[in-house]
Amino acid sequence: MQSLSAKEYKNEFVNTFDGDESGNLQPRKTPGVLYSKAIPTPVEKPTLLAWSDELAAELGIQKPENQEETDILGGNKVTASMHPYAACYAGHQFGHWAGQLGDGRAITLGEWEAAEGTSWELQLKGAGPTPYSRRADGRAVLRSSVREYLMSEAMHYLGVPTTRALSLVATGEPVLRDMFYNGNAAYEPGAIVMRVSPSFLRFGNFEILAARKETENLRKLTDWTISRYYPHLQGEDKLLLWFREVTERTATMIVEWLRVGFVHGVMNTDNMSILGLTIDYGPYSFLDDYDPDFTPNTTDLPGRRYAFGKQAAIAYWNLGCLASAIAPLLPDTKELVEVLETYGNVYTEKYLAMMANKLGLDQVKPEDVDLIEQFEATLSTIKPDMAIFYQLLIDFPLGLEEKQDVVKHFKESLYHELSQEETETLYSLITNYSQRIKTNGSSREASQKRMREANPRFILRNYLLHQAIEELERGQDQLFVKLQEAMKKPYSKEFDEFFAKRPDWASQKAGCSMLSCSS
Repeated sequence: MQSLSAKEYKNEFVNTFDGDESGNLQPRKTPGVLYSKAIPTPVEKPTLLAWSDELAAELGIQKPENQEETDILGGNKVTASMHPYAACYAGHQFGHWAGQLGDGRAITLGEWEAAEGTSWELQLKGAGPTPYSRRADGRAVLRSSVREYLMSEAMHYLGVPTTRALSLVATGEPVLRDMFYNGNAAYEPGAIVMRVSPSFLRFGNFEILAARKETENLRKLTDWTISRYYPHLQGEDKLLLWFREVTERTATMIVEWLRVGFVHGVMNTDNMSILGLTIDYGPYSFLDDYDPDFTPNTTDLPGRRYAFGKQAAIAYWNLGCLASAIAPLLPDTKELVEVLETYGNVYTEKYLAMMANKLGLDQVKPEDVDLIEQFEATLSTIKPDMAIFYQLLIDFPLGLEEKQDVVKHFKESLYHELSQEETETLYSLITNYSQRIKTNGSSREASQKRMREANPRFILRNYLLHQAIEELERGQDQLFVKLQEAMKKPYSKEFDEFFAKRPDWASQKAGCSMLSCSS
């Protein structure tokens, strides 16, 4: 284990590419460079609120033992071997080209090389302005920082591809925020998260170079990305092979989101990881009641572009933007388009396999597609609590045949009394499911085991996060600490005190049902 202050950091990205080394933090366009030097702006009183022991052990990082090392986590200290920078990228936001964006409140300190030779970028979110902050202050509030810290780690324990979070630090300084962009700005406690990932490269890093017609920079970034993060890809077709793997990884990520009921909320191309990782936790949410049209992001209304049920289609659209960005590196686009068009089949295959696990089926037969579609349609109609419904399905007694008994079994997951038509819909589904599960090749016990491994029992619901944030703002951390433990065991019954539907009061409360991009 090494301390943050004693480590010799790598800086492969900044040593490889052209950057603006002036250190000027004034917001501006930065053509011709892939990053700008950005020293974190010191804060009044960095105080460690949370530390991921498991991630630290994986990376070989020693927990801070003094203020000097906490200062690194708060942006108050930069060691001699660090080369802090903000990356330059662009993006399509809500379907529209936004031009240059960049790391507006994220500063990468350097690359930490773990014992087994893997390299991890250490990035502070909320450490002050960068040349890409535009009109913002580069800071983050406690509210959004708690959400990012907890959800990054929660998704890891759920088995979803994700960036990670090592630490959460209070800054001791207030930050002015207009939570819903409605003119009601207020001061909130400031905080900083240290994010960790093999790379924070996103689709937008490639889009900016294509838009500026910086073809040599684009070629250099693409070759470097492949050699560093996809070294198994070789030969003259490696660009196409790389895009194919990015497509497959993206499809995998989306399927995992749908498995656990996660809604990202802001799937702009600048929020799409080139490694197929969940990145940039803002106005996200898990589903409570099952609604394919649910979006937690106020900015996404009324179009609901990034709603739960549209995420797979948006991923395809975003991959199309990446394809357009790298197209100048190929003699024509025919093969690139062919790879892009594989997304549909790849996604469908992965989705059906995922649903088979959720339903306890040992394989997907052709007729199972109809059953899976019936599940989607029924849940969309009766809108049960997604997590609780699937938990109740695991233990459904196959001999239960009366309609009211079936409804009673799933009552704990329902947010309203079912109408007669809804009762019939649910009964038809469960009857078909019971008949199918009896034909499974594996035993009922094996089927239930598969379901328990695929269906989380604990999820970080927005109202729980909101309660934890409110407590932290009052100087209490009991719920925050408990949620940190519960999120590590999402498939167990150990934390069943949280096994409950969203309470009525949370359905309309700000920060519980709807959030904004400032969240």
